[in-house]
Amino acid sequence: MSSTRTPITPSQGTAPQGRGTILAVMCAGMFLVQLDVTVVNVALPHIGAGLHTGLPGMQWVVDSYTVVLAACLLAAGVVGDRLGHRTVAVAGLALFGAASLLCGLAPGIGTLVAARALQGFAAALLLPSTLAVVNQTFPERAEQARALGIWAGVSALALPAGPVLGGVLVTAAGWRSVFLVNLPVVVAAIVLTLRRVRRDEPAPARRLDVPGVLAAAVALLALTYCAIAYGHSGVSAQTVAAAVVAVLGVVALVWWERRAPEPLFPPSLLGGSGFVGANVVAALMNFVGIGLVFVVTLYLQGVRHHDALSAGAMLLPLFAPLALCAPFTGRIAARYGPRLPMLGGLLLGTAGAACLLLVTTDAPYAVLIPPLLGVGLGMGLLTPSVVAAALRAGPPSRPGLSSGVNNTARQAAGALGVAVLGAMVGDPAGGETFTAGLRWTGALSALLWIAAIVITVRTVPGLEDRKERDATG
Repeated sequence: MSSTRTPITPSQGTAPQGRGTILAVMCAGMFLVQLDVTVVNVALPHIGAGLHTGLPGMQWVVDSYTVVLAACLLAAGVVGDRLGHRTVAVAGLALFGAASLLCGLAPGIGTLVAARALQGFAAALLLPSTLAVVNQTFPERAEQARALGIWAGVSALALPAGPVLGGVLVTAAGWRSVFLVNLPVVVAAIVLTLRRVRRDEPAPARRLDVPGVLAAAVALLALTYCAIAYGHSGVSAQTVAAAVVAVLGVVALVWWERRAPEPLFPPSLLGGSGFVGANVVAALMNFVGIGLVFVVTLYLQGVRHHDALSAGAMLLPLFAPLALCAPFTGRIAARYGPRLPMLGGLLLGTAGAACLLLVTTDAPYAVLIPPLLGVGLGMGLLTPSVVAAALRAGPPSRPGLSSGVNNTARQAAGALGVAVLGAMVGDPAGGETFTAGLRWTGALSALLWIAAIVITVRTVPGLEDRKERDATG
């Protein structure tokens, strides 16, 4: 007789108020991970000055976190299914706190990049487990969509809080404080998780696909290195070698996943156009969104010479709509399906990205408001919708896998967005050259989100499509 049991769900005795507490605790874990992204972006120029590193070093401070996060997310979803999502969430929180301490004490850029990579691994443990717990706690489709909207909205509050908090911390206590501020949040989250979230039974029969994890990590790391190195030195032996390694990593991953007994990424998932489409759109969303946050932050501080606090406040038109829209979007997705808010978000984001074509070296801040608002509103409508679409189209019995694939797509694309858009703009000391590159990033971003509109229309079912499919069984 197998020892594996289905995790406890609301139908097995969890009261509605208990489910609300569980949702709040899982949101806290996601909040921590998201806060670290935006806090660090505002601190980048000060990190560069304090540790005597240039644009490539600053890119790696961001990308060492997101590359490891993306490479490990699928494996972390399997680990959560195997060991229990509460156990993995607590372990992720503890490791995130330890890595944050190492970041705050880092004596040089190499140590900081390594500590950020450790943070990324910890975040990989956290993300799929928090989402899987929410998915298990709210199994009914409509309430699940609302819960996902709240989860996305609360976590998105970290985005507007991050720039302002980061600016205050950097101004008052230096860049190291943006990492050390994580420690009390970690302690509180661990205590709440242990006290409020029920232990789910592990499934020890699930095996971890180690070769798949390694192949994915090598491919993503090499591709990111290739983009950053190309932006710094153009075509060179290093960029060519990195490109070759990336291709070999992808080939090895595809070859192995077709033969692995329990693949990291089951090839059968590629047969569902809805699942593939939702995750491709999620990837394009983060490529543009995370990449633009990086380059606009450099523009505000490196070209326009605003201090960290002012730059953080200037980013609020991007981050505040994202936080405010997400819960509202969850209700729209629950009532009308995810395709409607996805299309609305993509249209707004496309218009916002195109407005970057108007930015000049000495343009007033008012010129930046339309692109920031457009991208912020677009991501606010998109984020919970693509998550709901991916979970809805994925296998119902594998929420850890579905959430892991979705988060992997978003985080991997975000890392590549920082690398590619950073390579397009170059060093902010270039002034007009940097600003011209910023305009090109706006054009590319608009084109990518137009492609995402086409993908959404063709692959993500609307409300009537879903009703017809449910009626026919």
